Amino acid sequence: MVEQPEQPVAVMRTDHQTLNAGATPSWSVRSHRGSAAQPEAGLMTGEYSGGGGSLSCLCGSTKEQQTKWFIAKPCALHVGIQDSGPYQPQPNAILEKVFISITKYPDEKRLEGLSKQLDWDVRKIQCWFRHRRNQDKPPTLTKFCESMWRFTFYLCIFCYGIRFLWSSPWFWDTRQCWHSYPFQPLTSGLYYYYIMELAFYWSLMFSQFTDIKRKDFLIMFVHHLATIGLITFSYINNMVRVGTLVMCLHDASDFLLEAAKLANYAKYQRLCDTLFVIFSAVFMVTRLGIYPFWILNTTLFESWEMIGPYPSWWLFNGLLLILQVLHVIWSYLIARIAFKALIRGKVSKDDRSDVESSSEEEDVTTNTKSFCGSSSSNGANWVNGHMGGSCWAEE
Repeated sequence: MVEQPEQPVAVMRTDHQTLNAGATPSWSVRSHRGSAAQPEAGLMTGEYSGGGGSLSCLCGSTKEQQTKWFIAKPCALHVGIQDSGPYQPQPNAILEKVFISITKYPDEKRLEGLSKQLDWDVRKIQCWFRHRRNQDKPPTLTKFCESMWRFTFYLCIFCYGIRFLWSSPWFWDTRQCWHSYPFQPLTSGLYYYYIMELAFYWSLMFSQFTDIKRKDFLIMFVHHLATIGLITFSYINNMVRVGTLVMCLHDASDFLLEAAKLANYAKYQRLCDTLFVIFSAVFMVTRLGIYPFWILNTTLFESWEMIGPYPSWWLFNGLLLILQVLHVIWSYLIARIAFKALIRGKVSKDDRSDVESSSEEEDVTTNTKSFCGSSSSNGANWVNGHMGGSCWAEE
């Protein structure tokens, strides 16, 4: 007689006092052979498939490189972004030593001293330092390729999420997120939605160490950690219904930001301004309106009302509240940009992201920059939504 493989068993650990108190029973999913439950229609699972996640992360990194160099780069060249580095300044050991060991922004007194020492005009020395600073900045082509990759993913995953959630009952009634919890089926659509999001944010977690260095590196690092933690935690605890709402909500504005950055790098200024206005409106509505009054309302209050308190309630909502704090910070920065635009008509520089920490802005107080940023060869600086995000985590 051939032994049949045992199916994953949903295990309930409870007692009469717990049920009478109205608390939800703790649960787990196990297989007597130690294998993770597979995502099939009608199957409730609570284990995270580590191998599948690692493979998806690797595939995500591969897709990123393919998108950058086989799609983004030709698009950049088509819109006139040159595949060339910044102007190389004339080699000079004395100026190079000052630049590396003393200052990248010499004052007037130091410029006069260098002018006498080298017998160079002060203007020529200023140009040398400007070109030397630009040499350390990433070219616009690199920025364009990175934004194109993120735009492609955010747009595709948002369309997939809307298409999937449109026919889901919890999209229209958030109380359905907790109906029959934790015995809710994990369909293949839910599974692949989670795996794609998790793979993308793992790729962002690693690529932020190799991509353009930004001033908001620490904020984005916390954002990616919170996002990965939430995705993994909600999957393990079978809170995938509310998890899909959170992911789709954050993806709603991210692709608009990346589209605006692409338009700015290509110097389509009116399109850039329009996309930024749309992004700002969508960001404020989703992150400061829908998220706290729709998502947090169901995780904080409806879940407590329907299934009672449970140990993971505190951790899950704690991570969601961390995201809300990041939303407030980013909304403040976006509002600063909008306020400067209303007062001056133009914005001097961005308040947070796409700014290389290794090379500060040359003209901090200049008023010749447009609503979307600088018109320099290196593109503009931007408020980065990813969460995700992103937050949600980018996000």
